[in-house]
Amino acid sequence: MTAKSLAELADAGLIDPSWVEPLAPVADDIAAVGERLRAEGQPYLPAGDLVLRAFRTPVDEVRVLIVGQDPYPTPGHPIGLSFAVDAHVRPLPRSLANIYRELDDDLGIAPAPHGDLSAWAAQGVMLLNRVLTVAPGQPASHRGWGWERVTAHAIQVLVERDRPLVAVLWGKDAGNLGPLLGETAIVSSAHPSPLSARRGFFGSRPFSRINALLEEQGADAVDWRIPA
Repeated sequence: MTAKSLAELADAGLIDPSWVEPLAPVADDIAAVGERLRAEGQPYLPAGDLVLRAFRTPVDEVRVLIVGQDPYPTPGHPIGLSFAVDAHVRPLPRSLANIYRELDDDLGIAPAPHGDLSAWAAQGVMLLNRVLTVAPGQPASHRGWGWERVTAHAIQVLVERDRPLVAVLWGKDAGNLGPLLGETAIVSSAHPSPLSARRGFFGSRPFSRINALLEEQGADAVDWRIPA
């Protein structure tokens, strides 16, 4: 993939134009994963036009980075934003339900009836999975394919800007990104999954902590409410 190809993705609305130049150093990695997906000829998630959706938030507008692992492996669920699902999905994934529970406990915001977190993305919250695709029904099946290099580079791009940023690292995998983040403000805890939420996620008050760290940096707080 070339910078021209990235520009074509931007022209198609698949990424924001502001990411074309920053992603150029990993354009070949993006192309290599795409070629592997086509060569294998097997279904993958999310849909092709949503794989890079996290990059629709303009580079300079990102003020919160929430790092996930890989997309939900259930067809119809992932929408290219970490922890989010399509608005029609019921019941909500348990990790997301736990995030909503903590949001209520932290800020008194009642759980939304759906799991589409686009309202957060629209405010500069980048919901970025480390791995951007997955085979249906096979969690973590595309780890090691090259997405990690792409997303690590994107994180470095955000860190190197001279702009407010808070990184949210839930769980051990996300916590391993610490060395990439330099002096970036970090909110970390156990993962919100049912296996670990009671080991440090519940009661961690991440949303109020994020907003306090943003305000310390001179940025506006995030409105964490999600319209029904």
